[in-house]
Amino acid sequence: MNSKWLRRGAILLVLLFFLFFHFPVIQIQTDQHTYFLNDDSFTLSWTHSVEKEKWYEKYKNQNGELILTETYFKTFGAGVPAEGKDTEVEDGFVRMEINRQMDELNVVVSENVQTTIETSSKDIPLYQMVEPYSEVNITTRNIHLWNIFGGEFL
Repeated sequence: MNSKWLRRGAILLVLLFFLFFHFPVIQIQTDQHTYFLNDDSFTLSWTHSVEKEKWYEKYKNQNGELILTETYFKTFGAGVPAEGKDTEVEDGFVRMEINRQMDELNVVVSENVQTTIETSSKDIPLYQMVEPYSEVNITTRNIHLWNIFGGEFL
């Protein structure tokens, strides 16, 4: 076979790779920027505005779906899920298994509650990245390789 045809075939394969291959990511959208997480899971933490106690929700990207896997809180009150599969007390926190698929997560961020995303490698203080009381949208996406250049990895 002619080497010219082999080069054309290789170029075609690379182009097809760029067109059809997608990377599953967790996308964080603010008013100003789009960010992507390298991790498949994260914990959203904040201080509850009424009870002044830390609250944690664990999420994961499972097959392109955002799943709320579990939540940790200290006292039952405003915002506590009505039902969970497994509930136990762990280190002073009530841990509740949820496993609920979420289309998206919209969070109003404030320094007062110190909204933070925690990953396996770092903490990302959302309240320092946006104006007070800004909304942050968190979703899963399958992006093409060239979409990576439209956002920043955290």
